Amino acid sequence: MKIGVLTSLNGTVEENIRKVAELGLDNCQLKCWNSAFLTDEMADRAAAAARKYGVEITAFWCGWDGMSYWNFYEGPSTLGLVPTAYRAERLAMLVKGAQVAKRMGVTDVVTHVGFLPENPATTEYQELVCALRWYCKKLLAQGQYFLFETGQETPVTLKRMIQDIGTGNVGINLDPANLLLYGKANPVDSLDIFGEYVRGIHGKDGEYPTDGRYLGKEKPLGEGRVNYPLFIARLKELGYDGAITIEREISGEKQIEDILSAKAILEKLI
Repeated sequence: MKIGVLTSLNGTVEENIRKVAELGLDNCQLKCWNSAFLTDEMADRAAAAARKYGVEITAFWCGWDGMSYWNFYEGPSTLGLVPTAYRAERLAMLVKGAQVAKRMGVTDVVTHVGFLPENPATTEYQELVCALRWYCKKLLAQGQYFLFETGQETPVTLKRMIQDIGTGNVGINLDPANLLLYGKANPVDSLDIFGEYVRGIHGKDGEYPTDGRYLGKEKPLGEGRVNYPLFIARLKELGYDGAITIEREISGEKQIEDILSAKAILEKLI
């Protein structure tokens, strides 16, 4: 396993990738939440910076423009591809994202699909499967994988949807903290359900929700409820040898401090 960090594809992408190297890391995931940056020019700038600083881009995390509420009330109707009102435009953005990733030489494209329907017999579920199968076939033709970012669904629901899509190029970017923040599962136990599909990991920590409206609280790695010693040991048992990409959803000096602390903890465990 190798340790990386999450950074952004934006107007300062060269500086962002330089900072990855300055943290003593040689890989990263690139994220983008603005379609204005999904261009050939930006892809070329990112790839050039990655070569210059010796940083591998392990995955491209493609978000979406527009509305998003990260809670349990407005979240189901605004997040990801589940809301039909936003599905077409977000699929189009994901197609652009995959093209940018391909130009950068990146195989894996990641996003939050949203609060997946639990009942596979519903029209809502079947239509989402069809939309994702269409998208995954496009990626398959480009030699790419689509990865679900975990959190807004139970592990069983996620595994079912991957199997129902059935294109063979669908996997998981497992964020263990998100499973806690959304109250969906214990991250160590989740590996018993969908471990075979994990192609990426976010190094993040957090707590379970304390009420029915808001997500649990993100914490510095090692200070939340993710049992990282057991989690890493289970990943080793499964033969996972990819990246653990540190994510800390704050900014400023404290973010850098927490990233370096997470790096030290993960280095000892790996």
